[in-house]
Amino acid sequence: MTHTRDLDQLLERKLRLEERATAAAGSGMRLTALRSWQAGRLERTYATLRRQERYVPALDFFLADLYGPGDFSRRDADLRRALAPLKRALPARLLDLLCMAIELQVLTLDLDEQMAAALDGHDIDANTYAAAYRSVGRPQDRRRQIDLIVRIGQDLDELVRQPWMRLALRAAHMPAHLAGFGALQEFLERGFQAFRRMGNARDLLATIMRRETQIMSSLLRGDASPLLQVVPDADA
Repeated sequence: MTHTRDLDQLLERKLRLEERATAAAGSGMRLTALRSWQAGRLERTYATLRRQERYVPALDFFLADLYGPGDFSRRDADLRRALAPLKRALPARLLDLLCMAIELQVLTLDLDEQMAAALDGHDIDANTYAAAYRSVGRPQDRRRQIDLIVRIGQDLDELVRQPWMRLALRAAHMPAHLAGFGALQEFLERGFQAFRRMGNARDLLATIMRRETQIMSSLLRGDASPLLQVVPDADA
């Protein structure tokens, strides 16, 4: 389980990575292009799962709130301002969930910066992306990235089954917005609502683990073909 005391360090590291990306000439545009391309790849990989209505909110949560190209600056600012009271007020399981979400984004940002540098301004397609991925390497960090996504999903799947947790989030809604922590509260609420609507998350999480691990292994071998595939429903 993630240690909540590491949240301060994760937020500080994320801030340093973002400052480094901002300072590097052209880095922001390269990162934006890379993240947009990766978002398109994820949409292709999970396109068939979107035909199953119960999976759509959870997939949107993963792609928009955890692993996508979105701007998380408001949520990060909320966390920095609210860190001390959050550690006193939130249940440990929710703090662990926040820690894993921030760790995932720190790791993703670090890997994306190296990927953008390896692409060196080239147009992004399956072949150039695969070559950059293999050049960057870091298989242990790639496995950790996948593991964090699945563990966050597993924690949410367990937490939505606890009525007291839903009540605690509902009770915190107005106070959090009044205190200026609305973005953070909305992140937690979106995750809970998505997994509550889905029901059992086991099949979806197993599919994510399997597909992302297979794609990672292929890319580390230099095989770009999985990047363009729309996986059939039989895999779900």
